[in-house]
Parts: sequence; C-alpha cells; structure tokens
Amino acid sequence: MNASAVSNAPLTKKVCDYLVREGLLQAAHYEAVLQHSQRTGERVEECILELGFIAEPELLKALATLRKTRFVTSEKLAKAEIEKSTLDMIPKRFAEQALVFPVLFDPKTMTISVVAADPDDLDMIEKVKMASRAKEVKAFLARPLAVKAIVAKFYGGDIHAFAMLDRQAHAQFQNMLDHYERNLVTDASMATSLAMDAAGGRGERMISETEMTQSAQGQVSQASKSSFSGEEFLELLNVLVSLLENARPDLRGHSAYVARFMRRMVERMRIPPPADVAIIAAAYIHDLGKMGQFHLTALNASEYDGHKVAAQKVCTTPPRLLEGVKMASETLDAVLHMYERFDGKGFPGAMSGKDIPLGARMLAIVDTYSDLTQNPRNPFRTALSSADACAVLVKYRETIFDPHLVDLFRHMVMGEDIRAKLLANRYTALIIDVDPEETTVLELRMIEQGFVVKTARAADQALKILPEGEIDVVISELELPQMDGLKLLAHVRSQPWGKELPWVIYTRKQGKAEAEKAFELNVNDFVAKPASTDVLVAKLKAMLDQRATKAGPRGVSGSLKEMGIPDMIQVLWGSKKTGNLRIRSGGSSGEVHFQEGNVVNALWGELRGEEAFYALLRLTDGEFGLDPSFKPPARVINQTSESLLLEGMRRLDEA
Repeated sequence: MNASAVSNAPLTKKVCDYLVREGLLQAAHYEAVLQHSQRTGERVEECILELGFIAEPELLKALATLRKTRFVTSEKLAKAEIEKSTLDMIPKRFAEQALVFPVLFDPKTMTISVVAADPDDLDMIEKVKMASRAKEVKAFLARPLAVKAIVAKFYGGDIHAFAMLDRQAHAQFQNMLDHYERNLVTDASMATSLAMDAAGGRGERMISETEMTQSAQGQVSQASKSSFSGEEFLELLNVLVSLLENARPDLRGHSAYVARFMRRMVERMRIPPPADVAIIAAAYIHDLGKMGQFHLTALNASEYDGHKVAAQKVCTTPPRLLEGVKMASETLDAVLHMYERFDGKGFPGAMSGKDIPLGARMLAIVDTYSDLTQNPRNPFRTALSSADACAVLVKYRETIFDPHLVDLFRHMVMGEDIRAKLLANRYTALIIDVDPEETTVLELRMIEQGFVVKTARAADQALKILPEGEIDVVISELELPQMDGLKLLAHVRSQPWGKELPWVIYTRKQGKAEAEKAFELNVNDFVAKPASTDVLVAKLKAMLDQRATKAGPRGVSGSLKEMGIPDMIQVLWGSKKTGNLRIRSGGSSGEVHFQEGNVVNALWGELRGEEAFYALLRLTDGEFGLDPSFKPPARVINQTSESLLLEGMRRLDEA
C-alpha cells in the first residue's frame, strides 16, 4: 500500500460506508474500490468514477449531501469564466495543495465562493479567509480532478486541462503532449503568505523597510537550508511589499501590478530560470525607500527636473537596503538602472541601448505604464486608457524606452484590450437579495452562462452601484431591508439612468397586488421562488440578446499581431459567442462561424470546414473583424472548439 492510500484510507472508508447505506454503491463493489485506492493511491471519488460504479452527477450529489453543501459538475466548471481579480485572491500553490479554486467574490459582503474537493475542511476554509482576506467563505463540492483541471486552466494557462477528464479526448491529448513540452511553473508558497498576512492583520503599525530587510535576510538564509524556491521568494516579496504599500493609497497594489506585467513579458520572451524570477523580483522592490511626494518613473524622471533630482537621490536606495540579502545581480541591476534612457541620457550610468540591463529596460516600461493607467497623479493628471498609455510609450521609444520592448509590450497589452472588446457584450447583472445562500446558486448559474455578477444585500447598496451605469439587468427580491423591492424599483424608474433598465422580480412574496404594481412599474418579468435557475438564466440571456439585437451589434476589429487566431478562438469559445470572425491576410480572406461558442464552419480560399480552419490557424499577420449579428446558416464542423485547437496545434508543430 502506498503512502497516498494510507492517508486516504479514513476518507475512503467514510465515503464508501455512506454510499452503501444510501444504496448508491453495491456492497460487492466496496472491496473493489478499496483495492483500487490502495493500488493507485487515488482518492475514493476518482476510484469510484474510474471503475464506473456511479456517474459523476449522482456521486457529487450524494457527497454534497454528506458534507452539507452544494456541488458543481466537471462539465460546468469547464465552461466557467472567472474574473482575474477573483483569481488573484488565492495563490496558485495553495490552490494546488488544498484542491480549492475561487469562482466568485462579492465585495459588498466580502464573501468568496470556492469549489473544493473537501468543502467541509475547516482548516482550508480558514486559510482561504486569510489568503483572500474575505470575511466569509462558501465552499462547494467538486470532483478532485476537476479542481486540479480548473487550477491548471486558469493559473497555468492550460486550455486543455479538462481534456484529461474526457476519456475520448485523452488519447488525442496525450498525442499532443508528445509534441509539446509543458513547463508549468510552481507558484508561491502559501504558508509564508498566510504567516505574513496573519502578522499584518494583528499589528497596529505597518512593517518598516528595515524590518522587511531583516525578514528577507532571514528567509534567504533559511533558503540555503531548505527547498525554498524562487517562486516562494517572489510570494514572500509580494506579501511584504503589499504591507508596506498599504500605508500609501496612491501606491497600494502598485508593485504587484507591475510584477504581473513583468511576469507576462518574461514568459513572452521565454527568459530562462533563474533570470526570470530575478527580473520579476525587481518589480516588487523597485520603490523601496522612495517615500517622496511623487511616484518616480523613467518617464517623469526624464521629463521633469524635480522628479529627476528626486530620482537621482534615491535610485541606489533599494539595492542598498537589500545589500545583505544577496539577491541576484539581475534584480539589483534592474532596479539600479531603471532610470537609464535608451538614448544614453539617463542615470546613474548614462548607459544606452542594450548596454542597459534587460530587466531595467523592461521595468522602465512596465512601471511607467502602471503609473499612467493606475495613478491619477501621473504627469497627465488622469488615469489613461491602455491604448493612450501605450501611445505615450510609443512616443518615447528610442529616446527613453527600448523600441523593441515597447512594441512587444504594446502588442501584449492591446491583446488584452482585444479580448475585452470580444467580450464586450457580456452582460453585467446585479442581484439584490438579502439571502446569500439562495443567491449563490443563481450567481454560479449566471457565471456559467457568461454573465458578470454583482450582488447587493440591501437597497442602499444597490443605489450605490446602479447609477454607475454598468448594470445590464437587475434581479431583485421584494423583501429587502430599509426599502422594499417595489419602492426601490419606483425610485430607479424615476431616474434618467433607470427608466429603461431591465428589471426582473425574483421573490418569495407572491401576492397579486405586488405583481400588478411591479408590471405598472415596467418590470420585465415577475418570477416566484423557488424556480429553476437554469430556466431563469436562459430567460435573462434571451431577453438581453433581443435588446442587444434591437440596439445593433457591437462589432470588433483589429490586427492579428495584437491577438492571434488561436487566442481569439479560445475567447469566443469560452464566452459562448455567436458570430462571424472575418479575416484578411495577404490579399486573401476567410471566415470562422461561431454558434454559442462552437466553431460550426470555416472558409479560406477554396477550403471549407475543418481544413479551412486548420489553414487559418497558421496566419500570424493580417486583419480581423467580428460581426456578432451573424447567424451561421448551417453546421459543417461537428467537433468541439477544444478538439479543433488540439488538432490544429498538433499540425502546426508537425509543420
């Protein structure tokens, strides 16, 4: 018996005993499950499913009842779209170790919803609270391998993760792995993060830079005696610097924001370890000791004398503070030379071109971009859009910034903008309901269908959100504290921004008078609880799609250099888009037809169907346009988008 089987034995027996009592597992199969678990070391859920004794939905339903929670199937997890801000609340390393994944965060109630293999693990719940800083955690049951898959998909960028759960796709997936090496980086240690978060939460004062240096020295010293990885060190820096930045609202979260972009540049350029970790570390420490009135960047230190003088005084401070830590030379060089200019007119070394350390050239760009887009006190005195900030970087390419790195960064960032535009008609819903338990199920169903969901527990909270104009539909209970749902609706209808706002009443209060009053106030639907959430969400989506059609389609266009065709296929597939992706390249044109996210046809020259699709995947230069009003006349391709991409990538590799 292997070690995993020994550690899983109590859970295996508990689950099998329960399933036998419930009549879901035959006594004759009990021993087979135990033997399979002992032989393979797999968890009992996976053993039962692999042996085919119980189907996944029935098994999860039974185990959710045992653990007094709800469940989410692998199929629904595979289709989920998760907000980046929610994903960032739980580190990857912890998600992998605890088999837990964040699916939703309600900032109003500070509640995070997660799926977990062990949703009744109180220790895991407390760690999620500490990591995410949420006040409440709602844990739902999911298959262990499904949790691993969604962690790999969203944290590791593995779009094929769920193929491992599909027996028919497994052989094809393995074939692809034979051609592609996957080099998944292990993320930061959760233990260190939790320890530092706990310490920060108890203390009345912020940790000082001297204390940070001493702590870092101790950690690096400990690293020499243990398996302290580079990723764990980055997570330590993230926690410590975040504590420092909390004292300055204008810089709160700045270093982590810079580090995320630095990581993406490092990955895009395929910088090998350990230099990759060293360059990312520079993003965390680049502002240590720079406590002046302004945030100092390569741009404002070049353009304004006051900023230049201030930067000259403190440019050596971060390396000096950490000189006893024995950090990598790439880290210290990046921070020391981040105010150099590509034309040689910077400081402290008057370096030019590629004589400037690569990390310093990268940091100059990313730090400036962050300042332009996040800091309203930047030289333009307003936070710029991504496109405007990139235009500023382009203006100073070859003078302040490395022109090649500016081009790479701009394409990387504008690819994000293209993604946002492709998802532009994702609907944002506001659920107004005092009962978080009941609304969580509706939230998850809506997220599965591509909605962005916000929640309010009272009318006053809703009235702070609604005037911002970002809500596409409201789903409201009638029985609310402070102001009932009908009075709230009447107030909203009296406002210019609320006259035509789609509004659905979803309530346990089922009086005729309430329904008549609601329809007098131009409510779009009146739904009595309990009702099928699947049906309700389908009705909401159909209503909003119809309104969007009347308002006219919102097309998107751009360059294939900003976002490649495989990436667009993934975005449109994940967001269940319908439309026509038209592509022009080298004087030729083609099309990819989508129906609810599925690729149903493709055309390129004389090619049609799958062969046209595979030919289009090879294009790297050209223009595209998405017409969301297009309805495919017929389905020619019957494979899933995931299978098409797998096969397409295999063919590209062989070519």
